Amino acid sequence: MIVNEDKFVKKYSLIYTMIVSIILFIPLSIYMNHKINLQEVQTEVELKSIQSIIINAMEHFGNHPNETFEFPKFSSYQSALYKKDFTPIYTEIKETLPSYMSGYYSDGSNRYLITKLPEEKYFFASYIVTKTNISFASVFLEVSFIAFGITVLILLLSFYFLNSFSRPFKRVNEKLDDFIKESMHEINTPLSIISVNVDLFDSIYGKNKYFNRVKSATKSLATIYNDMDYLIKQNRVEYINENINLKQFLEERVSYFELICELKNIQLCFTCTVDNPILFFNTTKLERIVDNTLSNAIKFSFKESKIDINLSQDEDENIILSFRDYGKGIQNPHKILDRYYRENEYKNGFGIGMSIVKSIINEADIELQIQSTLGEGSMFTYIFKTSMRVNTSKM
Repeated sequence: MIVNEDKFVKKYSLIYTMIVSIILFIPLSIYMNHKINLQEVQTEVELKSIQSIIINAMEHFGNHPNETFEFPKFSSYQSALYKKDFTPIYTEIKETLPSYMSGYYSDGSNRYLITKLPEEKYFFASYIVTKTNISFASVFLEVSFIAFGITVLILLLSFYFLNSFSRPFKRVNEKLDDFIKESMHEINTPLSIISVNVDLFDSIYGKNKYFNRVKSATKSLATIYNDMDYLIKQNRVEYINENINLKQFLEERVSYFELICELKNIQLCFTCTVDNPILFFNTTKLERIVDNTLSNAIKFSFKESKIDINLSQDEDENIILSFRDYGKGIQNPHKILDRYYRENEYKNGFGIGMSIVKSIINEADIELQIQSTLGEGSMFTYIFKTSMRVNTSKM
């Protein structure tokens, strides 16, 4: 109901950062390809330079058949001289050449430059080949640092600007939050006073059907009040689980709703076939599930009908809690859990009760099955898994 500003800023900062980073990835990839191509050109130039050194050395040596030519060697480069049919005259290259034509070639991480020589000028060689290894690790590292820096910068700027933009809304939210809290307190106080005074009147003068209606109405309002209170505290309060005797809890809630049922002469029938059903769950959340389901059942029930509340267990020892009414049924059972949804024939309420139930059961992994037939009634069945049960034998 109230927006969590911190979550809002963090969420949209990440989204904005991802979108901008994806957009910036395109020029960054172009830059990376440019750096790779530049390194390829640089490597080709270096291989040509090595060949020039070798050719100059052979030129300087000249034609001296009785002397030994010391072939220039380099730590990062290998060289070779080949005849016209690529038979080696001298070679430091152990790998097979990627081509037998002049040009610059790549084979994995190896780079080759094959150049044609003047016929029989240099030791009867027709080709000179130089080879080296190339690595793009520095390019990838540089691009990674740039990408990381851009991402961090965008994230920080997004967080700063979104946080700045959200401040006015945060102040409005705080005022709205305070207003709702004060309003809820102001609503709760007269409700409590009305309920206490009706009980006092009943104890002095005996029960009165008109005051019973007043008390029934206050209980209906109290249910709506509890829903609103839960919505306000949902993301701000930690609801602690505890051991709950489900049978006793349901008996209390049935007793609470009996007076509301009296207005329509509805009978609440509670049966339990489970021995000592202890559930490890939060009382407030369980109350919202039971109260909203019962309120719905009463709302959709015919006058002078009944509502069956059954507590049992299946063969896997999952606890089964079902609410069966014999009323008009629900036109759209698949929509009944949607927030603000109300059946056309029933305009009372805000349509938030069952949506609260949906959020609770989704969070707690409680299964809900809804069966409804128009003109016959509806059944809401909650399945509390064995993992939520407390082993009473160890207590």
